[in-house]
Amino acid sequence: GLPFSVISPASGARRPQIRFSRVDLPQPEGPTMATNSPSFTENDILNKVRWINDCENNKFLHYELPLDEDKTRAWFHKNKDRADRYDAIIEYDRNPVGVIGLLSIVDGRAEYYITLGESRYRGKGIARDASILLLKYAFDELDLLEVYLYTEVDNIPAQKLFEKCGFVKHRLDKNSAVNRGTLVDRFYYSITASEFRENSKGK
Repeated sequence: GLPFSVISPASGARRPQIRFSRVDLPQPEGPTMATNSPSFTENDILNKVRWINDCENNKFLHYELPLDEDKTRAWFHKNKDRADRYDAIIEYDRNPVGVIGLLSIVDGRAEYYITLGESRYRGKGIARDASILLLKYAFDELDLLEVYLYTEVDNIPAQKLFEKCGFVKHRLDKNSAVNRGTLVDRFYYSITASEFRENSKGK
């Protein structure tokens, strides 16, 4: 299975740990596969609410804000056993620093999301390393064929992250989402299993 943390042999630097939830995931051929990883728990809810409500994090997030703790707890209980999503916590030096995961898992495809919630951990390559770990898990363990995402055209830092991870920008979708009552344009990115493995050669 996927290692929860990676040590860079060149620098000795510790890379992020990803704590995955336990879910049953549909495979492209039809059967399901159970994973046995530590859970995304109720204890993570307060951090998620704080991260999403932070104005440094939510400019491009399409949530009904402010996020409410009780509603988020209800959301957790409603969604924790769903087979079409995969939620995880990013940990760095044993500290939870963000959320990452896959949504709409169906027919070998899934939508990626990430929020690095703790601002003091930005600029350390954590989001990139966590994204690579998740993509490796998606393609090598879950046998997904493609992972995709949407991002607003003004979210330049996110686009730089996605491109560093190997995502390819395919198109502009005009007026494809609503953010705080305003229609916004978004780019559509994706990466296939074969593209990811080709990018990973020699790394």
